[in-house]
Amino acid sequence: MLFKDLNLNKFLLNALDDLGFNKSTPIQEQAFSPVMSGKDVVGIAQTGTGKTYAYLLPILRSLTYSRQENPRVIILVPTRELVVQVAGELDKLTTYLDTRVAAVYGGVNINRHKELIVQGQDIIVATPGRLFDLAVSRVLKLKSVQKIVIDEVDVMLDLGFRPQLMNIFDILPPHRQHIMFSATMTEDVDELINDFFSSPTHISVASSGTPLDNIAQKCLKIPNFYTKVNYIIQELASAKTYPKVLVFARNKRMADRLFLKLEEAFPGQSNVIHSNKTQNYRLNSIKEFTEGKIRILIATDVMARGLDIDDISHVINVDVPLFPENYLHRIGRTGRAQRKGTALVLCTPQEEANLEAIEELMKQTVSVVDFPEGVEVSKELTPEERPESKEIYNPLKRNQDDEDAPGPAFHEKSDKNKKVNLGGSYRRIISAKYKKPKTRGDKNYNRRNNKK
Repeated sequence: MLFKDLNLNKFLLNALDDLGFNKSTPIQEQAFSPVMSGKDVVGIAQTGTGKTYAYLLPILRSLTYSRQENPRVIILVPTRELVVQVAGELDKLTTYLDTRVAAVYGGVNINRHKELIVQGQDIIVATPGRLFDLAVSRVLKLKSVQKIVIDEVDVMLDLGFRPQLMNIFDILPPHRQHIMFSATMTEDVDELINDFFSSPTHISVASSGTPLDNIAQKCLKIPNFYTKVNYIIQELASAKTYPKVLVFARNKRMADRLFLKLEEAFPGQSNVIHSNKTQNYRLNSIKEFTEGKIRILIATDVMARGLDIDDISHVINVDVPLFPENYLHRIGRTGRAQRKGTALVLCTPQEEANLEAIEELMKQTVSVVDFPEGVEVSKELTPEERPESKEIYNPLKRNQDDEDAPGPAFHEKSDKNKKVNLGGSYRRIISAKYKKPKTRGDKNYNRRNNKK
């Protein structure tokens, strides 16, 4: 369906024309009327199908002009990078509107965000922690909130934001519209819906956990991490074949190790983002990757979750993620907006069980390709891969089960240390000598009794 066939005003249509968008995706088409109606909405669709515009367009269409200071729409997302991205999309869509938008997130001075709130805002895009901090400080008043959007809700719950969400729900007005979008439906998400949503309208353009058909998935069985590094370096040598590559690593240590190797092989062509990097560094790295100044970006799951970057040709999973849902979010960074994409997962023997869990979630298998010739199989192991060293026999070391093993260090206290502190001897002597009068005001009571 074309955007002009939806109930959009000329200001939104002009903004979409400027962006070069004229045709809506299935999730955008199906979500428009339910969101406009004011009912609670739960949307499930694969990553890369336009979920962000699916709730932004009807919200902007129904948001009337107002100059009140308090916000009317709250959009909650799990990461700072996603806050910046959603706020950026709002800026594009509100080119011809007077809608005021503020982006607030942790990691920066909260006073800057307080100044934004005081100016008056219509829509606030925020991470849960920073939004609650602003509300507790009484600078942000949520009494006028009409709609609350929770984007990437499964990720938010995985990151431990449930307490902040509960606190935010407690201080919101009782009559409000809940809008939730996610790529996967988990038990925690279902529980949240049952607790706070009122007869929601469910919109699903694909089963939960279904990957996009335009993403080609491949698996390569590799013995260890440094062999994976050798393979990645050999593959990425061709810039034409791999023009824009997003590489996922399980944790910060793995990401840093890989970055050092890739920077040595391809100087100035790669960057790495994770939670130990400063906010400005992360945003600049994403900007350089988006603009094509670098062609390789290494990231952990949390940092790159929900990022919408055009023309990512390949997603390489250096490891098989522990949670199957993370794999779907990873590969969803490519093949966006109906483009073709390729996802590659490198699997060690220890990670095969994780791969089976992913295939079970997707209800399809990942095709295994042959190990290429010319890739050096490394014997070097990371500290996590090294077998735990066990002491076979030490005659000088005694076990606690041995009969002649010494027991715990214990001895009786000396008589001096057995004494109990009763509050000081002087105080006890004085209290015994000068007893409290039995009758209030009888000053001569102690004098008479002492003479006896």
